[in-house]
Amino acid sequence: MSEQQAAPDAGAVKSATTREAVLKALLDEVKEAYEEARTDVQHLLDQQEKATGARQFAAALPDGTKVGTVSLSGGDPAAQIVDEDAFTEWAREAYPAEAVTRIVKTVNAAFTAKLLEEMTAAGVAADPATGEAVPGVEIKATRRRSHSVRFSPKSKTNPGGGRALVGEAWRRGELASLVLPALAPAESNDRQEDDA
Repeated sequence: MSEQQAAPDAGAVKSATTREAVLKALLDEVKEAYEEARTDVQHLLDQQEKATGARQFAAALPDGTKVGTVSLSGGDPAAQIVDEDAFTEWAREAYPAEAVTRIVKTVNAAFTAKLLEEMTAAGVAADPATGEAVPGVEIKATRRRSHSVRFSPKSKTNPGGGRALVGEAWRRGELASLVLPALAPAESNDRQEDDA
């Protein structure tokens, strides 16, 4: 017969389950707000890059203290084969010396790579030698545009780094209404009466 384990304290169970439920609710709220903010920031950074060419931006607290850098990444256009048959047919006719005959006739891989590189540099899916449009090739983003957030590193003047500065500002109540209004403390009755 196995020994029956004693049940944990009911108060401990209640406390632990309440903590998990509260953290789950907060996590869901923060995750939704983060995804919305990330989408908004990406849109604004894309517009700013088009207008000014800038790809890095400072992230700062409301008082102006820099806490990190937000950088654009990805989305660089490159020539890519989107229709292998159309490209192969064109290349065999335009550059017969680059055609490779195996069981199936293909185009020399080194030539293809060089040609795509030249088209990427020119920004057009056209033969660099003749200017002729190359079937089956498009200039398009190699990966989805995105951005990254890098917090300021730890230093003598800021031993915790940018992430710690954000935490301190949150604990002081400086950020809740800015980033998560749903989680900001309600205004006290005294403050509401003063505003009236």
